[in-house]
Amino acid sequence: MFGDGMDALLIARLQFATTTSIHFLFVLVTLGLVTMLVYLQTAWAITGKAEYERLTQFWGTLYLINYALGIATGIVMEFQFGLNWSGLSRYVGNVFGAPLAIETLAAFFLESTFLGMWIFGWHRLRRGVHLALIWGVAITAYASAYWVLVANSWLQNPVGYRLENGVAHLTDFAALLTNPTLGMAFGHVVSAAVLTGGLLMAGISAYQLIRRTPDYALFRRSLRIGLVTAALASTMVMGFGFSQFGAVGGVQPTKYGGDAEKSAIVSDWTTRFGPGDYTPPAWSNAALGFMILIGFALAWSWLLLPLLFRDWIIRLRFPLYLLLIAIPLPFVAGILGWLAREGGRQPWAAYGLLKVEDAVTPISSGVLLTSLIGFAVLLGALAVTNWTLLARRAHRGAHDLALGRPPHSTDESGARPNHVLAG
Repeated sequence: MFGDGMDALLIARLQFATTTSIHFLFVLVTLGLVTMLVYLQTAWAITGKAEYERLTQFWGTLYLINYALGIATGIVMEFQFGLNWSGLSRYVGNVFGAPLAIETLAAFFLESTFLGMWIFGWHRLRRGVHLALIWGVAITAYASAYWVLVANSWLQNPVGYRLENGVAHLTDFAALLTNPTLGMAFGHVVSAAVLTGGLLMAGISAYQLIRRTPDYALFRRSLRIGLVTAALASTMVMGFGFSQFGAVGGVQPTKYGGDAEKSAIVSDWTTRFGPGDYTPPAWSNAALGFMILIGFALAWSWLLLPLLFRDWIIRLRFPLYLLLIAIPLPFVAGILGWLAREGGRQPWAAYGLLKVEDAVTPISSGVLLTSLIGFAVLLGALAVTNWTLLARRAHRGAHDLALGRPPHSTDESGARPNHVLAG
């Protein structure tokens, strides 16, 4: 069914696109919800109100479910560079590997350490120390996203390097951090994640209010917080997004540049690398267009803010349904944005330096097809499991939360926990 050559390349690209897209869904929730948790627990620490503690427990539980399963998808991503893209690793690994190594330290060591202490530190650590831990989780999560984008931005616009014996070597680390394709992209991704977290909070709260939850006051509060966050973040998403056209277009003429700029650089590449199709695929612009449409659609969240006055948003009820059905939109927009960013630099793995066809590992298409099916099934199962668990926990509401339960508390049946009885 599949031959070698370009078919093997197609399979490798499909595998990377599939696994990266699924992983990015987890990232959006992780960054978005940890931002909401920082606000909720800070409000709890300042005001001492029990409702903020319960909200921190409820949304913290959803965050932990997503984080635990998302870690597995991230590990798969790391393996692919060595397995399927050895040409890329060999050619640019000395540059590309540095920010990824820093990201690994931030995500798998600092972030997980802070998170573990936060989970088990409830009612054991001072309130200020416990609050500092969730801030530490959030900061390292943002740092992780930053260093991933540092690496990705270098592929978009290679800077601060020299070529020696066909291998790129890092010569200017500061150039990585000032890459024109980095700053606005980081702001765009972070604000998209915050938009996702805010809309997820507003949508789940709307669901609880639609079914007339006994925790009305609790989810009324989280509805307001989520909706205001989503509205503010939607403006930031559009601002950072549109600002990228100038920055990225200046260093990638084939993505957004005019015909004259495209023709000049394509002519230069044809001389250096030989004849070929150096124009990005049409679907990358289509993905960009649909992402922008979703961005404008989500901006209607501003129109719902006046309905918070005297709880008209709850009394009218139909805005609650709108928030509920809008939950998938930021996820769809996130995937479309990633496709536009990555597809727009084709046919390059590293823009102007290394073609995708030269970056792939020279292995048979049969092996690649097997790994594609295996990884797609594995990550697909993790994604389905994640959303099933999130939906079940969200449906149950804010009662009987294990996270943050006092050591000597009772469960819903009135029985003392086993570890208490054993003591």
